[in-house]
This record gives sequence, C-alpha cells and structure tokens, in this order.
Amino acid sequence: MAKELFLKNYMEDCVWELLDQVLDQEPQACRCDTCRLDIVALALNQLPPRYAVREKGAIYSKLAMLEAQHRADIYRALTQAIMKVKEAPRHDR
Repeated sequence: MAKELFLKNYMEDCVWELLDQVLDQEPQACRCDTCRLDIVALALNQLPPRYAVREKGAIYSKLAMLEAQHRADIYRALTQAIMKVKEAPRHDR
C-alpha cells in the first residue's frame, strides 16, 4: 500500500482561525465570501508560509501559532488586509 502524500501550509489555517477575531475589531468591514477570501489572500501574501509534509510537522506548525509574536504578525497582516479591502472591495453590492 502506497503512503499517502501530505503537504499543507498551516499558515493558511492560522489566518482563517484568527480572521473573525480581527474582523470583530472592524465592524464596518464587509464579511461576504469575496471580501473574506481577498482579506485572507492579502494577509497570506504578507506572511511566511509554514509548510508541513508529515503530521508531525503539522503539529509543530500548529504549536508555533501559540507564540505571541507569531499571532501578532498574523493580526497585523489581517488588519492591513482588512483596511485594503474596505477601501476597495471587489464584490458586487
């Protein structure tokens, strides 16, 4: 039986996990699917990827999320992305 391949950017999971917390600080920000995806994409482009190729690596990547600086970097990137999307949303209203 062949071993299943595994590749995951856990930074994406971390950004999604914190998105609603950061959006709560900006009540005027749109929360439609298009804007949420744009915010996450912009934030991820400002953050280093955290790829794991095995479940063990995934655990280490998840633990890095607990570090205060790591969370602060994600909050900053999300806040900047929210401001950009608020200024020029791409969705149809």
